[in-house]
Amino acid sequence: MADSSFDVVSKVDHQEVDNAVNQAAKEIAQRYDFKNVGASVTLAGETITMTANSPERVKAVLDVLESKLIKRGVSLKSLDTGDGEPKASGKEYRLVGSLKEGLGQDVAKKITKLVRDEGPKGVKAQITGDEVRVTSKSRDDLQQVIALLKGADDIDAALQFTNYR
Repeated sequence: MADSSFDVVSKVDHQEVDNAVNQAAKEIAQRYDFKNVGASVTLAGETITMTANSPERVKAVLDVLESKLIKRGVSLKSLDTGDGEPKASGKEYRLVGSLKEGLGQDVAKKITKLVRDEGPKGVKAQITGDEVRVTSKSRDDLQQVIALLKGADDIDAALQFTNYR
């Protein structure tokens, strides 16, 4: 019998991110507490820029954006804002966040180590580019590995499971 397998990947649905940013911009334009503070949120390629006239307002804009991303089913682990502190830029404060896609080497190594140490016997995980392929003879073992990875807290990436066969 052939081995069953699946891939662990980290991808972002750009259309959903675009929709979330547009919804956040609309809400910011309409809310009373954002009037006359120069608050805005824009998406350009892989970066999201949030601006306002005070650091607290920038954090409020980030909060609105995060709520819209969650409603759209985009994991907050895929948004990297650095240390999360707004930087002063002239008279306004700005926070730049970038979208993280693909599994980095360190995250991929963490996943393979977790599967090797805590996964069922006979399950193999190998790194191929920016994804991890997990193989086993038993589909039940693969289901256990998916549950294990979903429950892992120390993995700093939004994981999806594809090519399950």
